[in-house]
Amino acid sequence: MIKKKKMKNKVELEDWERLRYRMKEEGIEYCFRHYSNWEEINDEKFHELRLKLIDTMKEISEYVDDQIKNYEYE
Repeated sequence: MIKKKKMKNKVELEDWERLRYRMKEEGIEYCFRHYSNWEEINDEKFHELRLKLIDTMKEISEYVDDQIKNYEYE
C-alpha cells in the first residue's frame, strides 16, 4: 500500500495532476520523450523511473528496427 504524503503546496499537486493528464492524453512515449522533462516535479524516484522508461523505449525501438532489417537483408 502506498503511503499518502502531504503535498508541500497546491502547485506541487497540480504538477502531478498535469503529468497524469499528459500521460493519458498524449501517450506515455510522447509525454516523456518529447513533451517535457518534467523538471518541475521534484521527486528523485519519479525521475529515476522516467529515465529508465525512456531508455527502455529507445532500446525496444532499436530492437524492432534491427529485426525488420534482418528480414530485409535475407
